Amino acid sequence: MVTVKDYASPVRPTWCTGCGNFAIWNALKTALVESDLAPHQVMLISGIGCGSKLPDYTTANGFLSLHGRTLAVATGARLANHGLKVICTHGDGDGYGEGGNHFVSAVRRNIGIVDIVQDNRVYGLTKGQYSPTSPRGFVTRTSPQGAIEQAFNPLASAVAAGGTFVSRGWSGDIKHLVWLIKEGLQHRGYALVDVLQPCVTFNRKYSYDWLRPRVYKLQDDPEYDSQDRSVAWDKAQEGGERIPIGILYRIESLPAYEELVPALEEGPLVRQPLRVKTRDQYEALKREYV
Repeated sequence: MVTVKDYASPVRPTWCTGCGNFAIWNALKTALVESDLAPHQVMLISGIGCGSKLPDYTTANGFLSLHGRTLAVATGARLANHGLKVICTHGDGDGYGEGGNHFVSAVRRNIGIVDIVQDNRVYGLTKGQYSPTSPRGFVTRTSPQGAIEQAFNPLASAVAAGGTFVSRGWSGDIKHLVWLIKEGLQHRGYALVDVLQPCVTFNRKYSYDWLRPRVYKLQDDPEYDSQDRSVAWDKAQEGGERIPIGILYRIESLPAYEELVPALEEGPLVRQPLRVKTRDQYEALKREYV
């Protein structure tokens, strides 16, 4: 029987005291255990950033990629062995800034990945620059007059790009976040779990006290239809004083990208026999290009 202790790592987290990453880390481990997934069945992939340190603090298969290349590497891992549960853990800068194009591509491909984005609206590791999700006017050390750019809306972008599982949680409600991640793990294709969280060092205004009275759960409304794309689009526009959390949109009828790849019809590539051509076949192939 799998337990949370199975995911324990000898490496201690270096996150600041009170950082929302602790809650996300514990929620993920709990979700994996409750999904009856053992460490060898899981592949954690991240990039660069405070949240991207999570695989180092967890006993499971892990890969630390370049800044913004988390989803590109995860796509390769999923295609090489779609028998693994591939999970990305990275911040809003890595996921929506440097990795913005990979984000859109992963959504529209519907590749079978759970993408947990630790969204604190700031670049924490590099000492507090504003990020793609920072609101206009956000003051930092490198933008003393306030950010002049319009904030990126990841949920609306995912819905617009054809996402099949678009959700949001927050680090102040671990039980709800565990549920969200478990639902994402069961999803057929790409599952976005955008997680609102405080950065207690570089974005103190965006605190637990600021978020707690503003978030509300979509699934508490029995009339909310998470299969209605137009309703999900409208909900994705909400923010400020009222912030919806939960599953905005989910549809299970579309196949995952890996289901459409002919080479994977016989199972994960790592479990297929190595196909080696004869020397004559290689020579014939070479002559075609000489």
